[in-house]
Amino acid sequence: MDLPNDLTSFLLSNNTPLEDFSGLTPTEMHFLLYDTFGEDSPVQLRSDINDATLDQIPLFRIAEGFLKIIKRDKFIKLTPHRALPQKVLVELYEQKFLPDEFIESGIVKLHREHDCLSIRSARLAVGFARFVKKSHGRLSLTQKGTKILQAKNRIQFFRIFLASFTNQFNWSYNDAYPDFPIGQLGWAFTVYLLAKFGDRPRTVGFYADKYLKAFPDFIDYFPPFYYTPPQIQFQHCYGVRTFERFLDWFGFVTIEKQKPYFDMDNCKITRTDLLHKIFAFKPNVFEF
Repeated sequence: MDLPNDLTSFLLSNNTPLEDFSGLTPTEMHFLLYDTFGEDSPVQLRSDINDATLDQIPLFRIAEGFLKIIKRDKFIKLTPHRALPQKVLVELYEQKFLPDEFIESGIVKLHREHDCLSIRSARLAVGFARFVKKSHGRLSLTQKGTKILQAKNRIQFFRIFLASFTNQFNWSYNDAYPDFPIGQLGWAFTVYLLAKFGDRPRTVGFYADKYLKAFPDFIDYFPPFYYTPPQIQFQHCYGVRTFERFLDWFGFVTIEKQKPYFDMDNCKITRTDLLHKIFAFKPNVFEF
């Protein structure tokens, strides 16, 4: 049966790879954004994730360690500012799942939760996942949290934690950039970009330019300061949120630094083998 010309044109336009989407079609981008791991999405969670792989994911190990402390101690009493006490922070940090360069160098002393953003972020993400509840200034495990700590549920724990960190925890909470989902919206698009281009070192700017092509309206959230153009502000925001405080925390990239800190303009990003141990990609998406 012949299709009407307008319907044929519509189907073709939505299933044609676009340069602005780095080879994805509008249909694939739609599923990537709104049904990230659904069967029609170009990015999938692998079905064969194992314990050895999960052991390599630093932020997930922090989340596990945090829940195990609560399970052991029955509850954690928060500070008057509703933050984790120093004793818990130090115990979690000393497991060295994700060393912080400023703490390691002695520039920052681990006194309060804000001193270690990775621990704070893991704590908030497990809260959004409803593994932990707060009552009368105390944190305790929910039934869901108690159950998820069982060894047989570890992969499910990771899946829920990843979903909570990417979809519920607000990445802008960790910085002073605009309170819009720059980097977080379409985070799986950056994962796709890494799978496609991350076999060799590339700059943050390389990925920022491709992300901005796909989401051009985000540049409007950066005012034109005379000393920092909007493009550079955007690049820095995207780089900090996406690479420094997501992909690196999950072990999906290595960051080659020219200085002892995250230098947004000069550091080089390369994907790790862990990316393909966690995510699968539909073969046709790399044909563009």
